[in-house]
Amino acid sequence: MQPKFKKSYKFAINTSLYITIYVTLFTSVFLYAFYSFNTKFILLLAFSTYLFSFVVIQFSVERFIYKRVKKIYDDLTLLESTSMTKGTITTDMKTLTEEIDKFARDKKIEIESLKVREQYRKEFLGNVSHELKTPLFTVQGYILTLLDGAMEDKNLRDKYLERASKGVERLGYIVKDLDMITKLEVGDLSLNQEVFNIVELVKSVFEMLEMKASKKRITLTFDADYFTPILVNADKERIQQVLANLIVNSIKYGREKGTTEVSIENLIKNKVIVRVTDNGEGIEKKNLSRIFERFYRVDKSGSRKEGGSGLGLSIVKHIIEAHQEKIYVESEFGVGSEFSFTLEKAK
Repeated sequence: MQPKFKKSYKFAINTSLYITIYVTLFTSVFLYAFYSFNTKFILLLAFSTYLFSFVVIQFSVERFIYKRVKKIYDDLTLLESTSMTKGTITTDMKTLTEEIDKFARDKKIEIESLKVREQYRKEFLGNVSHELKTPLFTVQGYILTLLDGAMEDKNLRDKYLERASKGVERLGYIVKDLDMITKLEVGDLSLNQEVFNIVELVKSVFEMLEMKASKKRITLTFDADYFTPILVNADKERIQQVLANLIVNSIKYGREKGTTEVSIENLIKNKVIVRVTDNGEGIEKKNLSRIFERFYRVDKSGSRKEGGSGLGLSIVKHIIEAHQEKIYVESEFGVGSEFSFTLEKAK
């Protein structure tokens, strides 16, 4: 739809007033000096000068400015998506300047946002390429070695096949976790919310990871005895995944004979907060702001020895945010870490 034209009379009014004052004063002095002074004539002259000046200036300004302003609106096709095309075209320079400044600021923010996204996209593609390349080369190396003759040695064959299998398993982790994050981001992964006892869920995760923890002699425990159920409303399967990821991380980066402790506390009337605390190696401050990014690793070498996709904490964050809840992290390097998240209490 063609924008409407909004007139502005301020410039014409002020300019006509200045012209009228000048002409009237000049004529008055001239008449007083050379002829007889006539008050009615001076008033008529002032009125006619003002009216004539106003009409001429306003008409000229409208044609001059409107043509150029309209061309700005027509030429800047990017403005079609902004509120400027929905409003009126104005000859008021202050209003026009404010609109153009606002448009420029909005576009600057949009461009900066696109630059950040572009940088993130480059980093993400680089990380995906690197993470997929490592297990692929591993599997390819072992298979080529077997094809080159190592298959004849039964012990070597079994060992290499087992290592190739782990590489394929790692590829599976990465693809599965990437698929889940994508679905969470676009909202395709629906949550199956139900009421369940969070204490029992933590116990089941402890049992599931008991053997993994025992290899490093890490104790999985609650901070206190929970004799009564604590009921929450959430997707039980996804919250189990959150707890498993957090506890696996605490074991992975925990110290020998360490402890992973889970506590569940009332936060506000309708919220509980679940804390997963360990006395492991901790996280340096420079890494805290990035630990929920995809593929970001605090310990590049250690995490690969333990396997996984490098997407665990990113998935945790997406699941919690899909529940409209918050996740927090506190850590002191060399002392330990605490990850906590909120959940809605069942009514």
